Amino acid sequence: MKEIFAAIPQIKYEGAQSKNPLAFRYYNPEEVINGKTMREQMKFAASYWHTLCGEGSDMFGPGTADKTFGGKEDMEIYRNKALACFEILDKLSINYFCFHDRDIAPEGETLAETNARLDEIVPFIEDLMKKSGKKLLWGTANCFSNPRYMHGAGTACNADVFAFAAAQIKKALEITVKLGGDGYVFWGGREGYDTLLNTDMGLELDNLARLMRLAVDYGRSIGFKGYFYVEPKPKEPTKHQYDFDVSTVLAFLRKYGLDKDFKMNVEANHATLAQHTFQHELCVARLNDAFGSIDANQGDLLLGWDTDQFPTNVYETTLCMLEVIKAGGFTNGGLNFDAKARRGSFTNEDIFHSYIAGMDAFALGFRLAAKIVEDGRLDSFVDNRYASYKTGIGADIVSGKATMADLEKYALEKGDVIGVLESGRQEYLENIMNAIMFG
Repeated sequence: MKEIFAAIPQIKYEGAQSKNPLAFRYYNPEEVINGKTMREQMKFAASYWHTLCGEGSDMFGPGTADKTFGGKEDMEIYRNKALACFEILDKLSINYFCFHDRDIAPEGETLAETNARLDEIVPFIEDLMKKSGKKLLWGTANCFSNPRYMHGAGTACNADVFAFAAAQIKKALEITVKLGGDGYVFWGGREGYDTLLNTDMGLELDNLARLMRLAVDYGRSIGFKGYFYVEPKPKEPTKHQYDFDVSTVLAFLRKYGLDKDFKMNVEANHATLAQHTFQHELCVARLNDAFGSIDANQGDLLLGWDTDQFPTNVYETTLCMLEVIKAGGFTNGGLNFDAKARRGSFTNEDIFHSYIAGMDAFALGFRLAAKIVEDGRLDSFVDNRYASYKTGIGADIVSGKATMADLEKYALEKGDVIGVLESGRQEYLENIMNAIMFG
C-alpha cells in the first residue's frame, strides 16, 4: 500500500515537556484513567468531509489545499482519499472515522450512477477497515449540498425532492450497516426557512418527522443496532433551522414520538451559535437521557457562522469532559473532529498539526475533568447548596408529599426567608477550578 504522508512519522506520546511538534503532549492512548485507557475513554474520530474533502474554499475564494492525494480520475481520487484517511487514522492512533455518502464517492448524473460509484468504493473501504482494525463511528447523507436541496430535503416544498432524499438516506443507511457503523446522524443542513411568508412550517415539520420515522424503521429492518442521532444547529445556511438547539430538538422528538429512537450529537460550534455554552447543551442532553455523541470543534465568537476550528480552548474541553464523565462516558458515540484546518493552513503536515492540537486539548481536558471529580470540592459545594431539599419541607417537595396548602402554611409560619439564603460563590468556585487546572 502506497504511503501518502511519507514525511509524517507515527505520532507518539512524549509528555507535556516535549518540543516535538509532531508528538502528543497529553494524549497517551494506552494510559489508564478512571478504569479505561485514554483510547477507550476518548473514542476520537476523523471527519471524512473536512479532512479528506475540504479544500479551504470560502465565500470569497476557491480552495487552497489539494485533496486529490495524487489521483487523476474521479474514482482514483476517491480511492486515494480512502487510503489517506486510513493512513491518518493509523499515524494518529485514531480508531474511528465518520462520513457523508458524498464524501466517499463523487455524485453522478443520476441516482443510479451515484449508487454504482458507492457500490464500487464501499468494498474498498471495507477492506481497509478489516486490515487496519479501524471502525465507523457513524454515517450520514449529504442532503444539503446539491442544488436540488435548495429548499430543504425532508422539509422540501416538492414531494419529488422528499422522495430523492429518502432514497439517498436509504442507501447511506445500507452503507452504514455494511461498514458496521455505531450510529447514523440527521443533520438538518437546509431543514429550515428564511421567511415564513413562503413556508408551511406545520407541513415541513410533519414531513421531517415522517422521513425520520421511515429511516428508523428501515434501519432497524436491515439490522442497524446503533444509535440514531440528531445534530442541533441554529442557523447557517438558513436563517432559522428546525433543529435549533437540544431543547428544541427534544420538543420535536417528543411531539412526534421519536424520543425513544434518537439521541443528540452535540457540536461545540453549534452550541455557541445558539447562544449557549457547549457545556449547557451537553448537560441538557444528559439530563434528558439523550446524550449520545460529540462533534469536537470550536467557533470564533467574533464571527456569526460555523467556523469549525480545531478545539484548543482547554476550559471548554475540560467542562465538556466533565459532562461526559457525569454521563458515564461514551457508549456508541465518541469525539468526532468536525473541524478543519484554516484556509491558510493548506499543507498535508497541517492536517496532522490540527489533529494533534485538538486531540491534546481534549486529552488535557479529560485529565483535568478527572482531577476535578477526584478533588470533589465543586460537587460537594453543589450538593450542600441544595441540602434543604433533603429534609423537612424540602424533602416533602421532592417526594410530592407537599400540597399547595402545606406550602402556604409553612411559608406563613416561617415568615420572610431572605435571611436563609447563602452566597452562590461563583468567583470562589471558578478560582478552585483554576487551582485544580493549573496548580
